[in-house]
Amino acid sequence: MIDAAALWSEAVFALTLFAVDPGIGLRLAARAGPVRQEWLRRLRAMLPEGEPFRKMPTGVAEAALLGGLDLAASLETGQPVLEKGLIASADGGVLCAAMAERMGEQAAGLLALALDRGMVTIERDGISRQAPARIGVLALDEGMEPDEAPPAALCERLGLWLSLEGADPRGSDDLGLDADEIAAARRLLAVVRPDEAAIATICQAAMAFGIVSLRVPSLALRAAAASAALAGRDRLSESDLETAIRLVLLPRAVTMPPMPDEPDEEPESNEAPDTAPDEEDGGQMPEDPPPPEPEASDEHDTADLEPTEDTAVETTDAALPADLLKALAAMARPPMNRAGAGRKGAFAARARRGRAVGTRPGDPRRERLDLIATLRAAAPWQPIRRKERAERTPDLLQRVLEIRSSDIRIRRHRGKSETATIFAVDASGSAALARLAEAKGAVERILAECYVRRDRVALVAFRGTKADVLLTETKSLTRAKRSLAALPAGGGTPLATGILAALDLARASAREGRTPLITLLTDGRANIALSGAAGRPQAIADARDAAKAVRASGIAALVIDLAQRPSEQAREIAAALGATYLALPRADSKAVSDAVAAAPRGPAVAPAGRR
Repeated sequence: MIDAAALWSEAVFALTLFAVDPGIGLRLAARAGPVRQEWLRRLRAMLPEGEPFRKMPTGVAEAALLGGLDLAASLETGQPVLEKGLIASADGGVLCAAMAERMGEQAAGLLALALDRGMVTIERDGISRQAPARIGVLALDEGMEPDEAPPAALCERLGLWLSLEGADPRGSDDLGLDADEIAAARRLLAVVRPDEAAIATICQAAMAFGIVSLRVPSLALRAAAASAALAGRDRLSESDLETAIRLVLLPRAVTMPPMPDEPDEEPESNEAPDTAPDEEDGGQMPEDPPPPEPEASDEHDTADLEPTEDTAVETTDAALPADLLKALAAMARPPMNRAGAGRKGAFAARARRGRAVGTRPGDPRRERLDLIATLRAAAPWQPIRRKERAERTPDLLQRVLEIRSSDIRIRRHRGKSETATIFAVDASGSAALARLAEAKGAVERILAECYVRRDRVALVAFRGTKADVLLTETKSLTRAKRSLAALPAGGGTPLATGILAALDLARASAREGRTPLITLLTDGRANIALSGAAGRPQAIADARDAAKAVRASGIAALVIDLAQRPSEQAREIAAALGATYLALPRADSKAVSDAVAAAPRGPAVAPAGRR
């Protein structure tokens, strides 16, 4: 086990490599505290005096990163004056991104483009310029969970991956170099060139670790060159390559190369294994274990039984193994989604509230005026407009500012629409007792979290020959519990009627600007047609047609199969809906709630298939 002093020594060595060549880039996994503060202090001490060191805050706007028109200077001089952004102002130095695990994809893309090109292009506010941006990026990653990480586009371009977990600077010697020694190593770095053998070694190591990016071996070679320059060499040695593999390739390894097989201590015997029966057992072979008893089949058809008496169902939570919960979550969660307490609804096309994400030309009588952006759009044209006005009306007093309708800018907001979950619950037959109990528990659980999720819920129960809307869309937990206090069960399965009733609620919710999700809890064994007549073939055909209508409407759906065993009929309905399919035997309300929270929202585009 590596001790704290060795971990700190490794961290300081990686820091020194980054100081010699900031273009390698460094991702530092460490929470805010004295250890990280000491590491950053040593970095600042190693950088040559006067070298830029800029801090990039979380949620920085595009204008602050790229720069743009300096409004005050432009109005004063009458000429467009460029104001540098954070990236250009860090040219020749280091840009430190705080809380990089919360960085947006747009900011990460701008940083990635600057790292690739070594410059930033500014085309906004009536100006078009290019500014040098030869920067080194230090990403401070404070993520606590495996899925909390900086954007992949940025991580791929940061060569050194370092963690300060377990490192302790107390009692360790000052292993870092001073600014003069770093400057000398930088001068030598300009003449260090890897040979063909070094390139082959790094590429083979990357392949062995399962690394497919072509940028990573290039960054590893830069780290090896920085290590050689620190040691005063103009050629790469084996130790330099080991350093690059350890600090660049190993932290991002996907697979580990196989270890060479160790020779067996005892020679293999050519004798046949002794399969004779044990003499102490009387020379008899052990008896074979009895065959397992066949499980009782639950595939008997209960849908055609006579309707049972209505039964009141209370809310309940049943037990579900933890490993099954994890498997279900993996089935329902989209691959690229990150876990979180909230859930995003569809973004409104022209939201009037929410986070400001830029400006656009528009009418200030209908949208919010962005005065600063308007002045920036008008500033470059002031000399031309004043000259034109003086030629047209030389006797009139000239205006201080000539603002035209084409200069008007309004704010663009990225607002989130509310989400609505419509539960359509099969309340038929005696087996509905468990279904309705779990559905009620899931509805109450989601309602309790609706303030975090921005979620509304509705409940449709179908049984006998009709579907009843037991709960319209609401956020009121009191009203929901009152409506769900005694939910009746029993009768046939009018699946098509239930799906169409849920579709009507979903369409109404979408018209009001919400993002609906139909959650269908059923075993798929329909036996009541849309006409109300009993008959399984027609009932199944009507259910498929109703499912196709939901899919044609572009409404997302989730099918939760609560049969004792996964039902093929429920799978077929999920495929017709283009929905996510989940088999939840013995489900509890938490499992249903988690599945609904993780289900993707948006238009249904493809059949779910078998999962």
